Amino acid sequence: MTSPAPLLAVSDLAVTYEGSDAAATRGATFDVAPGEVVLLLGPSGSGKSTIALTANGLIPQSIPAVVEGAVRVSGMDAATTPIPQLSTRVGMVFQDPDAQLVTGSLLDEVAFGPENLRMPVDEVLARAERALRRMGLWDRRHDNPDRLSGGGRQRLAIACALAMDSPLIVLDEPTANLDPAGIEEVYAALAEISAAGDRAILLVEHNLDAAIAFTDRVVALDHEGRTVADGTVDEVLRARGAELLALGVWLPVATLAALRLRDAGWTLDPLPLTPEELRAGLEAAASAHEARKVAPVSDDSAAIVRDRRDSPRIARGERGERGAEAAVSDAAVSVRGLTLRRGRTEVLHGVDLEVRRGEFVAIVGANGAGKTSLIQAIAGVVRAPRGRIVVDGVDPTCTDARALARRIGFVFQNPEHQFVAHTVHDELAHSLRRQGLGDDEVRDRVGRMLARFGLERHADRHPFLLSGGQKRRLSVGTALIAGAPVLALDEPTFGQDRARADELLGLLHEVNAAGTTVLVVTHDMQLVSEHADRAVVVGAGRILADAPVAEVLGDDALLRSASLRMPPLRRALQGLDAAPELSDLVRLDDLPRARA
Repeated sequence: MTSPAPLLAVSDLAVTYEGSDAAATRGATFDVAPGEVVLLLGPSGSGKSTIALTANGLIPQSIPAVVEGAVRVSGMDAATTPIPQLSTRVGMVFQDPDAQLVTGSLLDEVAFGPENLRMPVDEVLARAERALRRMGLWDRRHDNPDRLSGGGRQRLAIACALAMDSPLIVLDEPTANLDPAGIEEVYAALAEISAAGDRAILLVEHNLDAAIAFTDRVVALDHEGRTVADGTVDEVLRARGAELLALGVWLPVATLAALRLRDAGWTLDPLPLTPEELRAGLEAAASAHEARKVAPVSDDSAAIVRDRRDSPRIARGERGERGAEAAVSDAAVSVRGLTLRRGRTEVLHGVDLEVRRGEFVAIVGANGAGKTSLIQAIAGVVRAPRGRIVVDGVDPTCTDARALARRIGFVFQNPEHQFVAHTVHDELAHSLRRQGLGDDEVRDRVGRMLARFGLERHADRHPFLLSGGQKRRLSVGTALIAGAPVLALDEPTFGQDRARADELLGLLHEVNAAGTTVLVVTHDMQLVSEHADRAVVVGAGRILADAPVAEVLGDDALLRSASLRMPPLRRALQGLDAAPELSDLVRLDDLPRARA
Protein backbone atom coordinates (compact mmCIF):
# COMPACT_ATOMS: atom_id res chain seq x y z
CA MET A 1 0.00 0.00 0.00
CA THR A 2 1.23 3.48 -0.82
CA SER A 3 1.11 6.31 1.68
CA PRO A 4 -1.34 9.13 0.94
CA ALA A 5 0.11 12.26 -0.61
CA PRO A 6 1.08 14.82 2.06
CA LEU A 7 -1.25 17.74 2.71
CA LEU A 8 1.81 19.90 3.40
CA ALA A 9 5.32 19.34 2.04
CA VAL A 10 8.09 21.72 3.15
CA SER A 11 11.39 21.19 1.36
CA ASP A 12 14.64 22.99 2.22
CA LEU A 13 12.71 26.19 2.96
CA ALA A 14 14.54 29.50 3.34
CA VAL A 15 12.68 32.78 3.84
CA THR A 16 14.29 36.23 3.91
CA TYR A 17 11.98 39.15 4.67
CA GLU A 18 12.12 42.29 2.59
CA GLY A 19 14.62 44.70 4.10
CA SER A 20 16.51 41.99 5.96
CA ASP A 21 19.84 40.45 5.05
CA ALA A 22 19.36 37.39 7.29
CA ALA A 23 17.05 34.48 6.60
CA ALA A 24 14.24 34.04 9.12
CA THR A 25 14.42 30.29 8.56
CA ARG A 26 16.84 28.23 6.50
CA GLY A 27 16.61 24.52 5.74
CA ALA A 28 13.27 23.34 7.17
CA THR A 29 12.11 20.07 5.61
CA PHE A 30 9.12 17.97 6.69
CA ASP A 31 5.71 16.65 5.57
CA VAL A 32 2.26 16.54 7.17
CA ALA A 33 0.06 13.61 6.10
CA PRO A 34 -3.75 13.35 6.32
CA GLY A 35 -4.92 12.63 9.87
CA GLU A 36 -1.63 13.59 11.54
CA VAL A 37 -1.06 16.05 14.38
CA VAL A 38 2.46 17.43 13.94
CA LEU A 39 4.07 19.58 16.63
CA LEU A 40 6.63 22.07 15.28
CA LEU A 41 9.28 23.05 17.85
CA GLY A 42 12.30 25.28 17.75
CA PRO A 43 14.09 28.11 19.56
CA SER A 44 12.74 31.65 19.29
CA GLY A 45 13.72 33.06 15.88
CA SER A 46 14.00 29.66 14.19
CA GLY A 47 11.15 30.54 11.83
CA LYS A 48 8.20 28.54 13.16
CA SER A 49 5.65 31.31 12.56
CA THR A 50 7.32 32.10 9.24
CA ILE A 51 6.79 28.51 8.10
CA ALA A 52 3.14 28.70 9.18
CA LEU A 53 2.63 31.86 7.12
CA THR A 54 4.21 30.31 4.02
CA ALA A 55 1.75 27.41 4.22
CA ASN A 56 -1.24 29.66 3.45
CA GLY A 57 0.57 31.91 0.97
CA LEU A 58 0.62 35.04 3.12
CA ILE A 59 4.38 34.82 2.64
CA PRO A 60 5.32 35.96 0.01
CA GLN A 61 1.97 37.03 -1.52
CA SER A 62 0.94 39.50 1.21
CA ILE A 63 4.12 39.78 3.28
CA PRO A 64 7.06 40.55 0.95
CA ALA A 65 9.90 38.06 1.25
CA VAL A 66 12.29 36.00 -0.85
CA VAL A 67 11.31 32.32 -0.61
CA GLU A 68 13.78 29.59 -1.56
CA GLY A 69 13.04 25.89 -1.50
CA ALA A 70 9.42 24.78 -1.78
CA VAL A 71 6.18 24.68 0.19
CA ARG A 72 3.43 22.62 -1.41
CA VAL A 73 -0.12 22.38 -0.09
CA SER A 74 -2.07 19.43 -1.51
CA GLY A 75 0.43 19.49 -4.36
CA MET A 76 -0.01 23.22 -5.07
CA ASP A 77 2.85 25.73 -4.86
CA ALA A 78 1.95 27.91 -1.88
CA ALA A 79 4.06 30.80 -3.17
CA THR A 80 2.08 31.19 -6.41
CA THR A 81 -1.35 29.62 -5.86
CA PRO A 82 -3.90 32.39 -5.11
CA ILE A 83 -4.63 32.72 -1.39
CA PRO A 84 -8.41 32.20 -1.80
CA GLN A 85 -7.70 28.89 -3.51
CA LEU A 86 -5.20 27.87 -0.81
CA SER A 87 -7.72 28.75 1.90
CA THR A 88 -9.87 25.81 0.85
CA ARG A 89 -6.93 23.49 1.59
CA VAL A 90 -5.30 25.08 4.64
CA GLY A 91 -6.91 27.03 7.50
CA MET A 92 -4.87 29.33 9.75
CA VAL A 93 -5.44 30.10 13.44
CA PHE A 94 -3.19 32.89 14.71
CA GLN A 95 -1.67 33.44 18.17
CA ASP A 96 -4.17 36.21 18.89
CA PRO A 97 -7.75 35.32 17.87
CA ASP A 98 -8.76 38.99 17.95
CA ALA A 99 -6.46 39.54 14.97
CA GLN A 100 -8.77 37.49 12.75
CA LEU A 101 -12.26 38.19 14.16
CA VAL A 102 -14.07 40.90 12.19
CA THR A 103 -17.88 40.64 12.52
CA GLY A 104 -20.54 41.23 15.16
CA SER A 105 -21.81 37.71 15.87
CA LEU A 106 -20.37 34.20 16.10
CA LEU A 107 -22.57 32.98 13.25
CA ASP A 108 -21.51 35.84 10.96
CA GLU A 109 -17.87 35.25 11.87
CA VAL A 110 -17.88 31.57 10.96
CA ALA A 111 -19.92 32.21 7.81
CA PHE A 112 -17.57 34.98 6.65
CA GLY A 113 -14.99 32.73 4.98
CA PRO A 114 -17.39 30.49 3.00
CA GLU A 115 -19.37 33.59 1.97
CA ASN A 116 -16.23 35.11 0.47
CA LEU A 117 -15.83 31.96 -1.62
CA ARG A 118 -19.30 32.72 -3.05
CA MET A 119 -20.82 29.47 -1.85
CA PRO A 120 -24.61 28.95 -1.88
CA VAL A 121 -26.37 30.29 1.22
CA ASP A 122 -27.56 26.84 2.33
CA GLU A 123 -24.01 25.47 2.17
CA VAL A 124 -22.63 28.48 4.08
CA LEU A 125 -25.16 28.08 6.88
CA ALA A 126 -24.69 24.32 7.05
CA ARG A 127 -20.91 24.68 7.35
CA ALA A 128 -21.23 27.39 9.97
CA GLU A 129 -23.61 25.31 12.07
CA ARG A 130 -21.42 22.20 11.90
CA ALA A 131 -18.31 24.16 12.90
CA LEU A 132 -20.02 26.00 15.77
CA ARG A 133 -21.57 22.81 17.11
CA ARG A 134 -18.22 21.05 16.98
CA MET A 135 -16.65 23.82 19.04
CA GLY A 136 -19.58 23.92 21.50
CA LEU A 137 -20.58 27.44 20.45
CA TRP A 138 -23.86 26.89 18.58
CA ASP A 139 -26.04 28.06 21.49
CA ARG A 140 -24.15 31.38 21.49
CA ARG A 141 -24.27 31.91 17.74
CA HIS A 142 -25.98 35.32 18.04
CA ASP A 143 -23.51 36.67 20.66
CA ASN A 144 -20.85 39.23 19.85
CA PRO A 145 -17.38 37.58 19.88
CA ASP A 146 -16.31 40.21 22.44
CA ARG A 147 -18.53 38.48 24.99
CA LEU A 148 -16.56 35.24 24.78
CA SER A 149 -13.67 34.34 27.06
CA GLY A 150 -10.17 34.13 25.61
CA GLY A 151 -10.60 30.37 25.26
CA GLY A 152 -14.01 30.89 23.67
CA ARG A 153 -12.61 33.31 21.08
CA GLN A 154 -9.84 30.88 20.27
CA ARG A 155 -12.42 28.11 19.78
CA LEU A 156 -14.33 30.52 17.54
CA ALA A 157 -11.20 31.08 15.45
CA ILE A 158 -10.83 27.31 15.11
CA ALA A 159 -14.50 27.07 14.08
CA CYS A 160 -13.81 29.62 11.33
CA ALA A 161 -11.02 27.39 10.01
CA LEU A 162 -13.28 24.33 10.20
CA ALA A 163 -16.03 26.07 8.25
CA MET A 164 -13.66 26.46 5.33
CA ASP A 165 -13.57 22.65 5.28
CA SER A 166 -9.79 22.81 4.92
CA PRO A 167 -8.13 19.41 5.33
CA LEU A 168 -5.10 21.04 7.02
CA ILE A 169 -5.33 23.38 10.01
CA VAL A 170 -2.25 25.39 11.04
CA LEU A 171 -2.25 26.78 14.59
CA ASP A 172 0.39 29.27 15.68
CA GLU A 173 0.60 29.16 19.49
CA PRO A 174 -3.18 28.95 19.94
CA THR A 175 -2.99 28.98 23.75
CA ALA A 176 -0.39 31.74 24.20
CA ASN A 177 -2.84 34.28 25.67
CA LEU A 178 -5.12 31.88 27.53
CA ASP A 179 -5.61 31.02 31.17
CA PRO A 180 -5.25 27.33 32.14
CA ALA A 181 -9.00 26.70 31.89
CA GLY A 182 -9.06 28.27 28.42
CA ILE A 183 -6.11 26.08 27.40
CA GLU A 184 -8.07 23.01 28.48
CA GLU A 185 -11.04 24.19 26.39
CA VAL A 186 -8.95 24.67 23.26
CA TYR A 187 -7.09 21.37 23.52
CA ALA A 188 -10.27 19.45 24.24
CA ALA A 189 -11.66 20.88 20.99
CA LEU A 190 -8.47 20.06 19.08
CA ALA A 191 -8.44 16.53 20.48
CA GLU A 192 -11.99 16.05 19.17
CA ILE A 193 -10.92 17.23 15.71
CA SER A 194 -7.88 14.99 15.81
CA ALA A 195 -9.92 11.95 16.89
CA ALA A 196 -12.23 12.33 13.89
CA GLY A 197 -9.22 11.59 11.65
CA ASP A 198 -10.42 13.66 8.69
CA ARG A 199 -8.09 16.62 9.16
CA ALA A 200 -4.39 17.14 9.77
CA ILE A 201 -3.05 19.68 12.26
CA LEU A 202 0.28 21.52 12.24
CA LEU A 203 0.78 23.00 15.69
CA VAL A 204 3.35 25.62 16.71
CA GLU A 205 3.36 25.64 20.50
CA HIS A 206 5.58 26.31 23.51
CA ASN A 207 3.14 24.93 26.09
CA LEU A 208 3.98 21.27 25.63
CA ASP A 209 2.34 20.20 28.88
CA ALA A 210 -1.03 20.74 27.19
CA ALA A 211 -0.13 19.78 23.61
CA ILE A 212 1.71 16.53 24.10
CA ALA A 213 -1.36 14.38 24.80
CA PHE A 214 -2.66 14.42 21.24
CA THR A 215 0.54 14.88 19.22
CA ASP A 216 1.50 12.17 16.71
CA ARG A 217 4.81 13.54 15.42
CA VAL A 218 7.34 16.13 16.49
CA VAL A 219 9.49 18.21 14.12
CA ALA A 220 12.28 20.22 15.77
CA LEU A 221 14.25 23.07 14.20
CA ASP A 222 17.60 24.50 15.24
CA HIS A 223 18.46 28.19 15.61
CA GLU A 224 18.85 28.60 11.85
CA GLY A 225 15.55 26.92 11.05
CA ARG A 226 16.99 23.60 9.86
CA THR A 227 15.12 20.41 10.67
CA VAL A 228 17.18 18.49 13.23
CA ALA A 229 14.60 15.96 14.40
CA ASP A 230 11.46 14.44 12.89
CA GLY A 231 9.71 11.45 14.41
CA THR A 232 7.22 10.20 16.95
CA VAL A 233 6.88 11.74 20.39
CA ASP A 234 8.95 8.90 21.83
CA GLU A 235 11.64 9.21 19.15
CA VAL A 236 12.05 12.95 19.56
CA LEU A 237 11.01 14.08 23.05
CA ARG A 238 11.81 10.96 25.08
CA ALA A 239 14.92 9.82 23.23
CA ARG A 240 16.40 13.25 22.47
CA GLY A 241 15.09 15.39 25.33
CA ALA A 242 18.52 16.40 26.63
CA GLU A 243 19.65 17.37 23.13
CA LEU A 244 16.56 19.53 22.58
CA LEU A 245 17.02 21.17 25.97
CA ALA A 246 20.57 22.14 25.03
CA LEU A 247 19.20 23.59 21.80
CA GLY A 248 16.88 25.88 23.78
CA VAL A 249 13.62 24.12 22.85
CA TRP A 250 10.77 24.11 25.37
CA LEU A 251 10.12 20.70 26.94
CA PRO A 252 7.31 19.58 29.26
CA VAL A 253 8.00 20.57 32.87
CA ALA A 254 7.93 16.92 33.95
CA THR A 255 10.65 16.17 31.39
CA LEU A 256 12.82 19.04 32.60
CA ALA A 257 12.44 17.79 36.19
CA ALA A 258 13.24 14.22 35.15
CA LEU A 259 16.43 15.25 33.33
CA ARG A 260 17.64 17.03 36.45
CA LEU A 261 16.69 14.11 38.71
CA ARG A 262 18.48 11.71 36.37
CA ASP A 263 21.63 13.77 36.79
CA ALA A 264 21.16 13.55 40.55
CA GLY A 265 20.99 9.75 40.46
CA TRP A 266 17.36 8.79 39.94
CA THR A 267 16.64 6.09 37.39
CA LEU A 268 13.76 7.43 35.28
CA ASP A 269 13.44 5.35 32.16
CA PRO A 270 11.66 5.99 29.89
CA LEU A 271 11.88 9.74 30.22
CA PRO A 272 8.52 11.01 31.56
CA LEU A 273 6.56 13.64 29.65
CA THR A 274 3.65 14.32 32.03
CA PRO A 275 3.29 14.94 35.79
CA GLU A 276 1.52 11.60 36.09
CA GLU A 277 4.39 9.79 34.37
CA LEU A 278 6.96 11.58 36.54
CA ARG A 279 5.11 10.67 39.73
CA ALA A 280 4.77 7.03 38.65
CA GLY A 281 8.45 6.90 37.68
CA LEU A 282 9.56 8.28 41.04
CA GLU A 283 7.33 5.83 42.92
CA ALA A 284 8.71 2.93 40.88
CA ALA A 285 12.29 4.06 41.41
CA ALA A 286 11.74 4.45 45.15
CA SER A 287 10.13 1.05 45.49
CA ALA A 288 13.14 -0.48 43.73
CA HIS A 289 15.42 1.29 46.24
CA GLU A 290 16.67 3.63 43.55
CA ALA A 291 15.94 6.57 45.83
CA ARG A 292 19.12 5.79 47.78
CA LYS A 293 21.10 6.94 44.74
CA VAL A 294 19.69 10.45 44.79
CA ALA A 295 21.72 13.32 46.10
CA PRO A 296 20.09 14.73 49.23
CA VAL A 297 18.22 17.99 49.02
CA SER A 298 20.76 20.71 49.69
CA ASP A 299 20.56 22.77 52.84
CA ASP A 300 19.79 25.82 50.71
CA SER A 301 16.91 24.05 48.96
CA ALA A 302 15.51 22.80 52.26
CA ALA A 303 15.69 26.32 53.65
CA ILE A 304 13.82 27.65 50.63
CA VAL A 305 11.06 25.11 51.18
CA ARG A 306 10.84 25.92 54.90
CA ASP A 307 10.80 29.65 54.23
CA ARG A 308 7.98 29.30 51.71
CA ARG A 309 5.93 27.01 53.94
CA ASP A 310 6.40 29.12 57.07
CA SER A 311 6.32 32.62 55.56
CA PRO A 312 3.50 34.82 56.89
CA ARG A 313 0.42 35.55 54.83
CA ILE A 314 0.44 38.98 53.17
CA ALA A 315 -3.18 39.89 52.52
CA ARG A 316 -5.36 42.96 52.69
CA GLY A 317 -5.15 44.31 56.22
CA GLU A 318 -2.44 41.73 57.11
CA ARG A 319 1.21 42.80 57.07
CA GLY A 320 2.98 40.14 59.13
CA GLU A 321 5.02 41.21 62.17
CA ARG A 322 6.35 44.43 60.72
CA GLY A 323 3.18 46.42 61.38
CA ALA A 324 1.02 48.42 59.01
CA GLU A 325 2.93 51.67 59.44
CA ALA A 326 6.30 50.13 58.59
CA ALA A 327 4.84 48.29 55.61
CA VAL A 328 3.25 51.44 54.16
CA SER A 329 6.50 53.38 54.47
CA ASP A 330 8.28 50.59 52.58
CA ALA A 331 5.74 50.35 49.76
CA ALA A 332 6.98 50.59 46.18
CA VAL A 333 3.38 50.37 44.91
CA SER A 334 0.28 51.26 46.89
CA VAL A 335 -3.23 50.93 45.48
CA ARG A 336 -6.32 51.98 47.44
CA GLY A 337 -9.96 51.72 46.36
CA LEU A 338 -9.10 51.39 42.66
CA THR A 339 -12.13 51.27 40.37
CA LEU A 340 -11.71 51.11 36.60
CA ARG A 341 -14.04 50.95 33.62
CA ARG A 342 -13.50 49.69 30.08
CA GLY A 343 -16.25 51.34 28.06
CA ARG A 344 -19.46 50.73 30.01
CA THR A 345 -18.09 47.77 31.94
CA GLU A 346 -16.53 48.12 35.36
CA VAL A 347 -13.51 45.79 35.30
CA LEU A 348 -11.96 46.62 38.70
CA HIS A 349 -14.00 47.12 41.85
CA GLY A 350 -12.40 48.93 44.78
CA VAL A 351 -9.06 47.08 44.59
CA ASP A 352 -6.51 47.45 47.40
CA LEU A 353 -2.95 46.22 46.83
CA GLU A 354 0.43 46.91 48.31
CA VAL A 355 3.82 45.80 47.01
CA ARG A 356 6.87 46.35 49.16
CA ARG A 357 10.20 47.46 47.73
CA GLY A 358 12.25 44.58 46.38
CA GLU A 359 9.38 42.08 46.11
CA PHE A 360 8.77 39.81 43.11
CA VAL A 361 4.99 39.57 42.79
CA ALA A 362 2.98 37.51 40.30
CA ILE A 363 -0.53 38.67 39.38
CA VAL A 364 -2.61 35.72 38.16
CA GLY A 365 -6.20 34.96 37.21
CA ALA A 366 -8.54 34.01 34.39
CA ASN A 367 -8.82 35.81 31.05
CA GLY A 368 -10.91 38.90 31.69
CA ALA A 369 -10.32 38.86 35.46
CA GLY A 370 -8.78 42.35 35.41
CA LYS A 371 -5.05 41.54 35.70
CA THR A 372 -3.91 43.60 32.72
CA SER A 373 -6.22 46.48 33.68
CA LEU A 374 -4.71 46.49 37.17
CA ILE A 375 -1.09 46.53 36.02
CA GLN A 376 -1.81 49.12 33.32
CA ALA A 377 -3.40 51.41 35.92
CA ILE A 378 -0.36 51.00 38.17
CA ALA A 379 1.94 51.88 35.26
CA GLY A 380 -0.16 54.92 34.30
CA VAL A 381 -1.12 53.47 30.92
CA VAL A 382 -4.82 53.86 31.76
CA ARG A 383 -6.44 56.39 34.07
CA ALA A 384 -8.75 55.19 36.82
CA PRO A 385 -11.81 57.30 37.71
CA ARG A 386 -11.74 56.37 41.41
CA GLY A 387 -9.06 55.32 43.86
CA ARG A 388 -5.47 56.26 44.60
CA ILE A 389 -2.24 54.79 43.20
CA VAL A 390 1.27 55.65 44.39
CA VAL A 391 4.33 54.27 42.57
CA ASP A 392 7.73 55.05 44.05
CA GLY A 393 6.25 58.07 45.77
CA VAL A 394 4.35 59.58 42.81
CA ASP A 395 0.80 59.36 41.50
CA PRO A 396 0.97 58.05 37.91
CA THR A 397 -2.31 59.77 37.02
CA CYS A 398 -0.75 63.22 37.45
CA THR A 399 2.88 62.58 36.52
CA ASP A 400 4.18 63.34 33.03
CA ALA A 401 5.33 60.37 30.92
CA ARG A 402 9.03 61.22 31.07
CA ALA A 403 9.10 61.47 34.87
CA LEU A 404 6.94 58.36 35.25
CA ALA A 405 9.30 56.32 33.04
CA ARG A 406 12.04 56.97 35.62
CA ARG A 407 9.80 55.42 38.29
CA ILE A 408 8.30 52.40 36.54
CA GLY A 409 9.13 50.44 33.39
CA PHE A 410 6.20 48.75 31.69
CA VAL A 411 6.09 45.89 29.17
CA PHE A 412 2.86 45.43 27.23
CA GLN A 413 1.32 42.02 26.53
CA ASN A 414 1.64 42.82 22.82
CA PRO A 415 5.19 44.15 22.27
CA GLU A 416 4.19 46.03 19.13
CA HIS A 417 2.02 48.36 21.21
CA GLN A 418 5.10 50.04 22.66
CA PHE A 419 7.50 50.31 19.71
CA VAL A 420 8.16 53.90 18.60
CA ALA A 421 11.44 53.79 16.65
CA HIS A 422 12.46 52.50 13.22
CA THR A 423 15.37 50.30 14.34
CA VAL A 424 16.00 47.96 17.25
CA HIS A 425 18.99 50.09 18.32
CA ASP A 426 16.95 53.30 18.37
CA GLU A 427 14.10 51.58 20.24
CA LEU A 428 16.47 50.77 23.09
CA ALA A 429 18.11 54.18 22.91
CA HIS A 430 14.83 56.14 22.94
CA SER A 431 14.31 56.44 26.71
CA LEU A 432 18.02 57.07 27.36
CA ARG A 433 18.07 59.96 24.92
CA ARG A 434 14.95 61.41 26.54
CA GLN A 435 16.85 61.39 29.83
CA GLY A 436 19.57 63.49 28.17
CA LEU A 437 22.38 60.93 28.39
CA GLY A 438 25.46 61.42 26.23
CA ASP A 439 25.95 59.53 22.97
CA ASP A 440 28.82 57.41 24.31
CA GLU A 441 26.83 56.23 27.33
CA VAL A 442 23.77 55.54 25.17
CA ARG A 443 25.85 53.45 22.73
CA ASP A 444 27.46 51.53 25.58
CA ARG A 445 24.19 50.72 27.40
CA VAL A 446 22.36 49.83 24.19
CA GLY A 447 25.23 47.60 23.07
CA ARG A 448 25.20 45.71 26.36
CA MET A 449 21.42 45.24 26.20
CA LEU A 450 21.58 44.03 22.58
CA ALA A 451 24.17 41.45 23.60
CA ARG A 452 22.24 40.42 26.69
CA PHE A 453 19.11 39.62 24.67
CA GLY A 454 20.81 38.15 21.61
CA LEU A 455 19.74 41.00 19.33
CA GLU A 456 23.12 42.29 18.12
CA ARG A 457 22.70 41.21 14.51
CA HIS A 458 19.23 42.74 14.43
CA ALA A 459 20.27 46.20 15.67
CA ASP A 460 19.46 47.88 12.34
CA ARG A 461 16.21 45.98 11.64
CA HIS A 462 12.77 47.49 12.14
CA PRO A 463 11.23 46.13 15.37
CA PHE A 464 8.13 44.96 13.46
CA LEU A 465 10.31 42.64 11.33
CA LEU A 466 11.55 40.64 14.33
CA SER A 467 10.11 37.26 15.28
CA GLY A 468 7.54 37.16 18.06
CA GLY A 469 10.12 36.04 20.60
CA GLN A 470 12.61 38.70 19.51
CA LYS A 471 9.94 41.39 19.80
CA ARG A 472 9.24 40.28 23.35
CA ARG A 473 12.92 40.42 24.28
CA LEU A 474 13.19 43.90 22.79
CA SER A 475 10.13 45.11 24.71
CA VAL A 476 11.59 43.83 27.99
CA GLY A 477 14.94 45.39 27.13
CA THR A 478 13.35 48.80 26.61
CA ALA A 479 11.79 48.59 30.08
CA LEU A 480 14.99 47.43 31.77
CA ILE A 481 17.44 49.81 30.14
CA ALA A 482 16.11 52.94 31.82
CA GLY A 483 16.81 51.48 35.28
CA ALA A 484 13.43 52.30 36.87
CA PRO A 485 13.02 51.03 40.48
CA VAL A 486 9.74 49.28 39.59
CA LEU A 487 9.18 46.94 36.62
CA ALA A 488 5.72 45.80 35.54
CA LEU A 489 5.50 43.12 32.85
CA ASP A 490 2.45 41.61 31.16
CA GLU A 491 3.18 37.99 30.08
CA PRO A 492 6.96 38.53 29.70
CA THR A 493 7.77 34.97 28.53
CA PHE A 494 5.13 34.81 25.80
CA GLY A 495 6.75 33.63 22.55
CA GLN A 496 10.11 32.80 24.16
CA ASP A 497 12.05 29.58 23.78
CA ARG A 498 13.29 27.87 26.93
CA ALA A 499 16.80 29.33 26.83
CA ARG A 500 15.61 32.91 26.27
CA ALA A 501 12.83 32.62 28.87
CA ASP A 502 15.32 31.37 31.47
CA GLU A 503 17.73 34.13 30.48
CA LEU A 504 15.04 36.79 30.72
CA LEU A 505 13.79 35.59 34.09
CA GLY A 506 17.36 35.32 35.32
CA LEU A 507 17.81 38.95 34.34
CA LEU A 508 14.65 39.90 36.24
CA HIS A 509 16.06 38.09 39.27
CA GLU A 510 19.31 40.01 38.95
CA VAL A 511 17.57 43.38 38.98
CA ASN A 512 15.20 42.16 41.70
CA ALA A 513 18.15 41.06 43.87
CA ALA A 514 19.66 44.52 43.31
CA GLY A 515 16.50 46.11 44.74
CA THR A 516 14.14 46.53 41.78
CA THR A 517 10.51 45.70 42.51
CA VAL A 518 9.05 43.32 39.91
CA LEU A 519 5.36 42.77 39.10
CA VAL A 520 4.52 40.12 36.53
CA VAL A 521 1.13 39.27 35.03
CA THR A 522 1.18 35.68 33.81
CA HIS A 523 -0.89 32.58 33.12
CA ASP A 524 2.15 30.33 33.53
CA MET A 525 1.73 28.80 36.97
CA GLN A 526 5.10 27.04 36.76
CA LEU A 527 6.71 30.46 36.18
CA VAL A 528 4.90 31.71 39.29
CA SER A 529 6.17 28.81 41.38
CA GLU A 530 9.74 29.20 40.07
CA HIS A 531 10.23 32.92 40.45
CA ALA A 532 7.66 34.85 42.51
CA ASP A 533 7.64 35.58 46.25
CA ARG A 534 3.93 36.40 46.36
CA ALA A 535 0.93 35.56 44.22
CA VAL A 536 -2.01 37.92 43.86
CA VAL A 537 -5.06 36.11 42.50
CA VAL A 538 -7.52 38.35 40.64
CA GLY A 539 -11.07 37.30 39.79
CA ALA A 540 -14.00 39.30 38.41
CA GLY A 541 -12.18 42.58 39.09
CA ARG A 542 -11.41 41.81 42.74
CA ILE A 543 -8.47 40.34 44.62
CA LEU A 544 -9.41 36.82 45.66
CA ALA A 545 -6.16 36.01 47.43
CA ASP A 546 -2.81 37.63 48.21
CA ALA A 547 -0.33 35.29 49.87
CA PRO A 548 3.04 33.56 49.59
CA VAL A 549 3.33 31.48 46.45
CA ALA A 550 3.43 28.11 48.22
CA GLU A 551 0.18 28.89 50.02
CA VAL A 552 -1.64 29.88 46.84
CA LEU A 553 -0.32 26.96 44.80
CA GLY A 554 -1.31 24.52 47.52
CA ASP A 555 -4.96 25.62 47.45
CA ASP A 556 -6.45 23.66 44.57
CA ALA A 557 -10.00 24.89 45.30
CA LEU A 558 -8.85 28.52 45.07
CA LEU A 559 -6.96 27.88 41.84
CA ARG A 560 -9.89 26.16 40.15
CA SER A 561 -12.31 28.88 41.27
CA ALA A 562 -10.01 31.37 39.50
CA SER A 563 -9.72 29.18 36.33
CA LEU A 564 -6.12 28.38 37.27
CA ARG A 565 -4.43 25.04 37.76
CA MET A 566 -1.71 23.67 40.02
CA PRO A 567 1.63 23.84 38.16
CA PRO A 568 2.93 20.58 36.68
CA LEU A 569 5.83 20.05 39.10
CA ARG A 570 3.58 20.60 42.10
CA ARG A 571 1.07 18.10 40.70
CA ALA A 572 3.79 15.51 40.27
CA LEU A 573 5.45 15.88 43.68
CA GLN A 574 2.77 17.00 46.14
CA GLY A 575 2.37 14.43 48.91
CA LEU A 576 4.79 11.99 47.26
CA ASP A 577 5.19 9.55 50.16
CA ALA A 578 7.68 7.42 48.22
CA ALA A 579 10.13 10.33 48.15
CA PRO A 580 9.32 12.69 51.05
CA GLU A 581 12.48 14.71 50.39
CA LEU A 582 10.84 15.86 47.15
CA SER A 583 7.19 16.14 48.20
CA ASP A 584 7.27 19.81 49.26
CA LEU A 585 9.29 21.15 46.34
CA VAL A 586 7.62 23.55 43.91
CA ARG A 587 10.53 24.85 41.83
CA LEU A 588 12.79 23.13 39.34
CA ASP A 589 15.71 24.94 40.96
CA ASP A 590 14.85 23.32 44.31
CA LEU A 591 15.36 19.81 42.89
CA PRO A 592 18.53 18.02 44.01
CA ARG A 593 21.50 18.54 41.76
CA ALA A 594 24.12 16.12 40.53
CA ARG A 595 27.03 15.51 42.88
CA ALA A 596 30.24 17.14 41.74
